[in-house]
Amino acid sequence: MSLSPLSTKDAASKLKVDLIENGIGTQALHETVVAYRANRRAGTHSTKTKATVAGSGKKPWRQKGTGNARSGYKSSPVWSGGGVVFGPHPRDYSKKTNKAVKQLALRKAISSRINAGEVFVIDALTLSKPKTKDLVAKLKDGFDKKTSALIVIEALDENIYLASRNHPRIEATTGDLVNAEQLLRYDKIFITDGALGKLSTRLQK
Repeated sequence: MSLSPLSTKDAASKLKVDLIENGIGTQALHETVVAYRANRRAGTHSTKTKATVAGSGKKPWRQKGTGNARSGYKSSPVWSGGGVVFGPHPRDYSKKTNKAVKQLALRKAISSRINAGEVFVIDALTLSKPKTKDLVAKLKDGFDKKTSALIVIEALDENIYLASRNHPRIEATTGDLVNAEQLLRYDKIFITDGALGKLSTRLQK
């Protein structure tokens, strides 16, 4: 498999957009990445307050005469097994990002990775079987034991998807699904010509 870094000039020609080479889009990229990560949060964490802890409301001892501090209920937060004060409760962490901001963030992300020389154009990638070993062998020119890689292909391929899923440092996606956060998460990005076309279409909308 041929492997060559994507130069800024070639990328601008293939993507048919002007790459960003300054600070434009930095804020959009930050907001978009934060939104992607927030939207993955389940928000299911929960604690019990003094009102929801199981137990009776009986006074643990009489008000006076025991030498203990006054206490009205066993579920008080000051006791072991009592309720939690200001603890977390289920909530929705999702954030909305408009289409224009996402598009600018995507262009900023791919531009920064191309400018850093971390995007490589590869031939159409195919696997006869969903074997991780075979996938790694095809990336041997630019992939090693310390490198993480994002593979961007033109269309969903089950063999490539299954082979990449079994590797902790490889992810496969398609040109019409890849997002800005994925482009920043991995050390190297391997992208096919067909996927570049799909990405170009998204950046021009």
